[in-house]
Amino acid sequence: MTTKNIGDFGEEAAVNHLIEKGYTILERNWRLNHLEVDIIAANRDFIVFCEVKTRDYNAQLSPQDAVDSTKQRNMISAANAYVKFNKRDEEVRMDIISVVHHNCEVLEIEHIEDAFYPTLRTR
Repeated sequence: MTTKNIGDFGEEAAVNHLIEKGYTILERNWRLNHLEVDIIAANRDFIVFCEVKTRDYNAQLSPQDAVDSTKQRNMISAANAYVKFNKRDEEVRMDIISVVHHNCEVLEIEHIEDAFYPTLRTR
């Protein structure tokens, strides 16, 4: 299984998890130039920008530890662009969804809300 297949598997599991929790999926793999957000979702209170990290159960690095400061800055830039372009005014939240699997069977999904805090530019 390729890295892309594993990533797609994890994103699908994350989308299903969010839907089960009552979120509306707005975008998947939203891109602007070099910026990308895996999932953009909304609930009653927030527009949520989600980074999905998928790892095999015996990986050394936990999925959420792979979201480094560069990735965080890129997500914040993408969120700024998305909010401005789509004229959204909800509060923004940055989440990480960690999917741990073995042989493409989901063993654990951890949804980390407010994983880091954005500094969004105002209009």
